[in-house]
Amino acid sequence: MNALIYTLGVVVFVLGVVVSIALHELGHMIPAKKFGIKVTQYFVGFGNTVWSTKRGETEYGIKSIPLGGYVKLVGMLPPDRDADPHEVRRTNTGMFTQLISDARNAEYEHVDDNDLDRLFYRKPWWQKLIVMAGGPMVNIVIAIFLFAIVFMGFGALTPSTTVQSVSDCAISDAQAGRTCTADDPVTPAKTAGLAAGDKITTFNGTTIREWDQLTALIRANGSGEATIGFTRGGRAQERTVATSVLARTDVNDPTKTVDVGFLGVSPTQSYVRQGPGYVATVMGQYVKGTAEAIVHLPQRMVEVTKAAFGAERPADGPISVVGASRVAGESFTINDPSWSERAQRVLVLLAGLNLFLAMFNFIPLLPLDGGHIAGALWEAVRRGIAKVRGRPDPGYVDVAKMLPVAYGVGALLMLMSVILIYADIVNPVKLT
Repeated sequence: MNALIYTLGVVVFVLGVVVSIALHELGHMIPAKKFGIKVTQYFVGFGNTVWSTKRGETEYGIKSIPLGGYVKLVGMLPPDRDADPHEVRRTNTGMFTQLISDARNAEYEHVDDNDLDRLFYRKPWWQKLIVMAGGPMVNIVIAIFLFAIVFMGFGALTPSTTVQSVSDCAISDAQAGRTCTADDPVTPAKTAGLAAGDKITTFNGTTIREWDQLTALIRANGSGEATIGFTRGGRAQERTVATSVLARTDVNDPTKTVDVGFLGVSPTQSYVRQGPGYVATVMGQYVKGTAEAIVHLPQRMVEVTKAAFGAERPADGPISVVGASRVAGESFTINDPSWSERAQRVLVLLAGLNLFLAMFNFIPLLPLDGGHIAGALWEAVRRGIAKVRGRPDPGYVDVAKMLPVAYGVGALLMLMSVILIYADIVNPVKLT
């Protein structure tokens, strides 16, 4: 049964990825068609064509490898300023010069005179900006939508002020998980006689409404005495005990530990539906974490490369779609979750993936969407400056000149994908 549920998790995640890619490409295609740009192809996936159909001037289809997609917008690259756009080929010297020329020619193989006003590069800069930003913005909307379903629909796992368990011994975070021994000090909570099911209501006279509030008061109490009010079986009770001082993880820096007050109770947790503000907070946290992950991606790729050849695999490092699919499968089986928890786990995984795709695509380098966005913004700046200074219009930005960079970035992305997929096969990230 676990094998079937694991497979279901993988299938659901892969379908989610395919739908996310399809919607990303629609984010490019729909505004492109609205602005009159000629769109000849809309495909999800790469490799051999599995299915396709033509509607009007656009061919829609699915390819065999669901790791991406593309929309063919005619005229992404402008012709040489001194060349006829219908000219088949020009002789060049130099490898990159020839590559640029070949790329330009490929853009105009199926262009006739009726298409000249429909070419992408001839559109106003703001239209190009909307078309190229449309894909990543769709991914951001998907991420927000999925987070909203999870936290506003299912709810967030929230600790209450009701005690779930009382620790037997007071040990530091570094020792957490081991069995208590006779030499370990007894926790203040056990000394005070607290038990599972007790609802803590006050701490040193302060009314307790949330678990985080109680935690902060305990940590700040050090080794001082604490008067704890609680209810048990509907009856109010009170105990006084001195809290211990232990080395615990710093709430502001998880890499450090600090000596703080310790009581020795853990909370009962339940799913509580949240509002839009909570979703916005989660999005902010994910945006920050994703930005940091992208900044440190080169360093993390070095770690993954080492892991691919036998070193330990960091649990929080980058993974490929293959690795993410395995994580999705494990999330469906680990700790025997309910179907509601399985749905939440895969939705959060897909939301995080969409956010990463959006932010990564905004990097201002070709062939990423951000490279074309940067070109459109630079065109707006150049034309604006020329207009203010009363100078002639400098014309369209020639993004074709950045093709050598695009080829280099593309090759690097392919290499990264191969390394990640290989590492995810031979040394995968595991949830357990």
